[in-house]
Amino acid sequence: MTRPADTPDSAQDGAPDGPPEARSAAPSGARPGVRPAPWVRTRLRSAPSSALLAAALAFVAVLLAAALPRALDRGADQALRSFLADRGPAATSLLATSTARYGKQSPENLDSVRDALLARTGDGFAIAPSGTVHGTQAAKARSLANPELPHPDGVQPRLDLLYLREAAAHAELVDGRWPSGGAPDGRVPVALSQQVAQTLGVRVGTVLETVANSSDPMSAEVVGLYRATDEADVFWTGLPCLTRACESYTPTVPPQRFWQTAALVGSDGLDRLGPWGEGAEDFWRLPVDTGRLRADLLPGVAREVAAYVGGPTASALRSTTQRSDLRITSRLPDLFKQAEARQQAVAPLAAIGPAGVAGVAAVVFCLAAALTGDRRESELRLLLARGGSPRGIVGRLLGEGAVTVLPASAAATVLALWLLATPRWTAALLAAASVTLLALLAFPVRAAVLLSARRRGPAPRRRLVAELLVVAATAAAVFEVRRRGVAPAGDGLDPLLVAAPLLLALCGGLVLARLQPVLVGALARAAGRRPGLVGFLGLARAARGTGGRARPSVLPLIALLLAVTTGGFGATVLDSVDTGRLRVARLAVGGDVQIAAPYGDALPPAMAEATAALPGVRTSVGVWTDDRAFVFGTVQGSTQVTVVVAEPVAYAQLARTVGRGQFDPALLSGKGGDGSTEAPVPALFSSDLAKLAASGTYRLSLGAGGELQIGSVGVVEGTPAKPGAGGAVVVLPAGPTTALLPRTGHPDRWLATGEVDGDRLREAVRATAPAGTAGQFTVRTSAATAAELGSDPLQRSAVRLFWASVAGAAGFALLAVLLTLVRAAPERAALLARLRTMGLRPRDGIRLILTEALPQALAATLGGALVAAAAVALLGPAMDLSALVGSTVPTGLGLTAPPVLTQALGLAFLVTVAVLAEAAISGRRQITTELRAGDQR
Repeated sequence: MTRPADTPDSAQDGAPDGPPEARSAAPSGARPGVRPAPWVRTRLRSAPSSALLAAALAFVAVLLAAALPRALDRGADQALRSFLADRGPAATSLLATSTARYGKQSPENLDSVRDALLARTGDGFAIAPSGTVHGTQAAKARSLANPELPHPDGVQPRLDLLYLREAAAHAELVDGRWPSGGAPDGRVPVALSQQVAQTLGVRVGTVLETVANSSDPMSAEVVGLYRATDEADVFWTGLPCLTRACESYTPTVPPQRFWQTAALVGSDGLDRLGPWGEGAEDFWRLPVDTGRLRADLLPGVAREVAAYVGGPTASALRSTTQRSDLRITSRLPDLFKQAEARQQAVAPLAAIGPAGVAGVAAVVFCLAAALTGDRRESELRLLLARGGSPRGIVGRLLGEGAVTVLPASAAATVLALWLLATPRWTAALLAAASVTLLALLAFPVRAAVLLSARRRGPAPRRRLVAELLVVAATAAAVFEVRRRGVAPAGDGLDPLLVAAPLLLALCGGLVLARLQPVLVGALARAAGRRPGLVGFLGLARAARGTGGRARPSVLPLIALLLAVTTGGFGATVLDSVDTGRLRVARLAVGGDVQIAAPYGDALPPAMAEATAALPGVRTSVGVWTDDRAFVFGTVQGSTQVTVVVAEPVAYAQLARTVGRGQFDPALLSGKGGDGSTEAPVPALFSSDLAKLAASGTYRLSLGAGGELQIGSVGVVEGTPAKPGAGGAVVVLPAGPTTALLPRTGHPDRWLATGEVDGDRLREAVRATAPAGTAGQFTVRTSAATAAELGSDPLQRSAVRLFWASVAGAAGFALLAVLLTLVRAAPERAALLARLRTMGLRPRDGIRLILTEALPQALAATLGGALVAAAAVALLGPAMDLSALVGSTVPTGLGLTAPPVLTQALGLAFLVTVAVLAEAAISGRRQITTELRAGDQR
């Protein structure tokens, strides 16, 4: 017969069965032949709330630990695939080319080469389901001599010929037939896109004559018209002007427009492509399936692609296909390097938040172990005194913890693997196992320390040495980061950058642990000299530790400091990213808003007036621009420039706000343009132009005609009206310039700053645009541009991970505070019960609890804000935020108060609410229990 497991004797003594040393610890009054209750069952029944808390803590911590690598993997894979998908199928394809074989060309030969190319694709990368695109293309396009064809700027249209395998499967025939066979008089039968035919004004049966050049003249007969089933189909990507005519420009100055078109020939016309283009080229485009690529396997895939492009695989393909001139090119190797560099650049910044959560969680586990050890120290020493060995007791504690920790950890791991599905699970299992081990060993290790023989020696000296070691490690980490900066792209995660904020927070916690008892003790003495007992008692208890300690525990301070420091530092990083992104967007737009007219046209005056009257517009200016002007008289003789004509005062204010091209508007107020071309108009030269031109008078020739005499009166760094800081720019005042050239008084761009609603702006443009031209005006806003910069999945993943880490760190920090309150609750309840018998009111008890608990929490949040500011000041100059911004920005991190204060005040508010809730919920119950115990006594 077994004694019930929940009897007071078994629950109190926890008598183990099994080893001799454990049996010797059994109660002396136990009856012979009666088997003691099992240890684990006894302990779980005697303290079910502690067991549930340990299981819940292990479950949450393991869930976060196992989910973090999975989330990182998913974010990295999505970012890689999105980065490659944004580059388009042409950039993510393998392109093989070879000189066409005259007289031996056939579709079957093209197919055999395609099959050989597909056979050597590696296991790491596969071809997209859309399949390969292959055929033959004439080397050059021919100009068409038909006089009835459109001739923009007097230039004849040009026609290219291609043979495209399986084109009929991606298009439908609208009129006529697909080209096949020959044609009379040696004409090449071709099929044109319906859109191309409409642009050129041709139909089935039209004969397209070519201009005579070095080769014999040829002609093409349109035998069919087709329409692409889906113009967005990757099949048509990279093929020159097959679905619609392309507007192109000649390389002359000024450029002249012409129509560039292409037509399809049948398999019978393969041998005609060489004479048409003075040579022909076979091509095979193999689109890589970017949706199957994984970030962790990217280095191996990069090696396979490199071998395919210019390594042993390429050599083997030349031999297999018997084409010695087979050339394989791709942008994928460069794109892989860019993607890997972006991932490595974001990695240190993305790891700061998870590192903070890990640090706070580790502190919470240590705190829970310390508090449990304090609560059960007398029980453990009793077992040791009754014959139990330290090894046996620690082993039983391990078994006790395994019953609660291991099932919770296993459930959390399975849940994380199920919720975040990725092909990789090793890192998640290792992280989960590490946290499980910490949760399992924290209390047994603490118990082993308590049961071991006390070491002789001055404990304060050992503590001082440990603190000095932490300070030295922190100083070394900060110095190294400041000296060399963040690890360059390609070196992977920078451990110093991740560890430095945590070490700073740890140092702050140690310093605060030294200062808090002194400061709070001084406040207690000051409160003792004033009437009232609550303030003195609360501050006196806050200045010392519970359970007979001389000072409060340092672990809650470190947990709060870690949470506030990592949160404030990371929030400052994200705030700087938003600021940098908005600055880049403003520079790209030329302000917060830009409206541009079609090239050669002007903005209607009503449009500028209506948009300037919109709510939120602070500064607006209309500018006239010319990108094809020339300045004569420079060192080079003539220099092509961009001319900007604007009202000086409004334009100077805009340039100041945007941060590009600032100048004193008084420089352009000089007299000029009095009606004679001899009086020079004052002009501002960009720094690039100023290097080629000294001060003096120059002749400015505009691209659309007209000349001015201008004189340099200053230098500016670029202009808001043109993206990019480089280039030659000339800024002219509107008044004198318009007097000489009236057309410059009609702005073609409108720039403004302010918080303008984009929808209302576009509505105003549509309402004031001439009939049928609303779609020709380009509207850009800095908000939309900044949102586009921030749409990168790599950046979004890093931001989501950081805020999730902030929430996790805050939750663990609150748990640390609650654990501290729970540990002090019995002693505090006894004190309050005694004070209640002496007339203490209930609300005075709440005030006492707040006065005792809040000083440490509020001091920790304030100290965390100061440490976060110190981390920004010390580590900020070494941080490059370009990868998170989405564009190149200057290195450095600016210190701003709102992000740090938001994190500190937010956590202080949560801590205050937690303390109030604990006092309201458990305080009265504990006091009542204590009073009843006193009545029974």
